[in-house]
Amino acid sequence: MLKSSDLRGLSLEELREKAVSLKKNLMQLRFQQKTGKLEQQNTLGQARRDIARILTIINEIQRTGKKK
Repeated sequence: MLKSSDLRGLSLEELREKAVSLKKNLMQLRFQQKTGKLEQQNTLGQARRDIARILTIINEIQRTGKKK
């Protein structure tokens, strides 16, 4: 689980890279779920929440106009 306080310390570009990485990971988790190889079902929800957390912080930064 990613903490919001840790994410807020990252630059906008780092946040975008992390979001892309997590989306790829989510795709792999969904594939594992469909093939029946995913052992921990809660990892899907956790990945979705992490992506949402990052996108929320990105939107906050863009709205306020802060750039790091």
